[in-house]
Amino acid sequence: MAAIRAGLGGLLLAALLGPRLRTWWQAAREGDYFVSQALFNVVLPWVLVAWASQIIDAKLTTILNSLSPIFIFLITWAITRHEPATGRKFAGVALGLAGVVAIVGPSALAGLGSHLAAELACIAGSLGYGIAAVIGRRYDKLPALVPAAGSAITGAAILVPLALVVDGWPSGASGRSLLAVGALAVFSTGAAFVVYFRLLSTIGSIATASQAYLRIAVGVGLSVTLLGERLEPAHGVGLALVIAGVVAMTWPRKGL
Repeated sequence: MAAIRAGLGGLLLAALLGPRLRTWWQAAREGDYFVSQALFNVVLPWVLVAWASQIIDAKLTTILNSLSPIFIFLITWAITRHEPATGRKFAGVALGLAGVVAIVGPSALAGLGSHLAAELACIAGSLGYGIAAVIGRRYDKLPALVPAAGSAITGAAILVPLALVVDGWPSGASGRSLLAVGALAVFSTGAAFVVYFRLLSTIGSIATASQAYLRIAVGVGLSVTLLGERLEPAHGVGLALVIAGVVAMTWPRKGL
């Protein structure tokens, strides 16, 4: 699934590049051919989190997969210092994570430590997202479409052979499954990667990390409106915390 998602998303973005495909190739040759970005933003997190989600509870996976803002803040504050790591942004990171825990339920943490390998794999995936957001700032001067296509195409070049060796040629997939993977490729890879690199170049790594929390809020909203699930009081509290955290992480410095 990860290989198909990266492959279709990469092909879509390459087609959108059109005449700017030369810019992508030049940027690839001058850098590392987007290998580091593909490894940390595509290959490692997609494979590790997918494997971990087969073993640990989905709620715990959600929490552990939302740790990337913390990693981004710590890497920025302690190592790279490529942008201000202020107390307000740290408060936003903490509020957002508290909101995620409130939404999925604190009981999800009860089983923490029972499947250590899967839990560490999920945390490693979040760390990969964090590293990708920091090193992704190197593409600030490029159009967002260029690194988006580069990371997806390079990710597919790594994942497709790996998938064929590990899982073999895909067969027996239903039309509904293929449609779901296609949606992942178009919306959650193609469009999302362009927005992601645009945000990195405009609001920075830490603020961009707030999307990890917004995914939870959007997911809850869709589950209520499309699946008819019930909105619990804890969900409202969690959403309020998430929104407060995102505002604290993204509010312009001169405005506060």
